[in-house]
Amino acid sequence: MTTYILASASPRRQFLLKEAGLTFEIITAKAVDEELITAQLLERPNVEKAWIPETLAKSKAMDVAAQLTKPATIIAADTIVFFQDRIIGKPTSRENAIQILGALSGNKHTVITGICIMDTSKPNLVNMFSVKTEVYFKRLTLQQIEYYVDAFKPFDKAGAYAIQEWIGYMGVQKIEGCYYNVMGLPLSALLEALKIELPN
Repeated sequence: MTTYILASASPRRQFLLKEAGLTFEIITAKAVDEELITAQLLERPNVEKAWIPETLAKSKAMDVAAQLTKPATIIAADTIVFFQDRIIGKPTSRENAIQILGALSGNKHTVITGICIMDTSKPNLVNMFSVKTEVYFKRLTLQQIEYYVDAFKPFDKAGAYAIQEWIGYMGVQKIEGCYYNVMGLPLSALLEALKIELPN
C-alpha cells in the first residue's frame, strides 16, 4: 500500500485531502526559503508565472524526501495569487490586508497552484504541474472589507482572503476554473495525477 505524505501545514489542504478520502501523513519542509526562491525566479527574463509555484512545490517535496527513512509518495503544493502581473502575498498588517482587498475589489485576479508529486522509491519519478483559476470580485465597500479583515483575520492567506469564508460568499462574482484550487489544492487534477478513483 502506498504511503502518502502531504508536505504542507496548511489546514485547508489537509481538510481537502481528507475529504477526498486519502489517507496520509504530514511532514513539512524545514529549509525552503520561499521568498529567496521566488525572488531568484523573478530575476529571470520572461519567467512563466506557473513556474514559480511549481518550483516552490518541488523544493518542498525534495526537502521532505530528505527527511524520510522509508519509501513514500510526497504531495507538495504552493499557491500564488497574481494581480496585474504582480504577486500578491500574505498581508503584513491589517492596513495591508485592507489595501490588498481594495485593489482586488471590482477586478479579476489569477490563482495558480503548483503541484509536485514525488515517488521516493523511484528517484527520477517527479510529476510537476499547475492549475490556474481566474477569480472575479464584485466591487466591495470599505465597510465590507474592514468587517472581513477584522472578523476573519486573513493574515496567513495569500491575497488576504479565503474563498470559503464570508468574503467568498458575498464578494466573489464568478470564477473560471477549479474552485478548490483557490482554496490551495486542485483536487480533481491531483487525484487524476495520483490515479486515485475511489477513497482508500
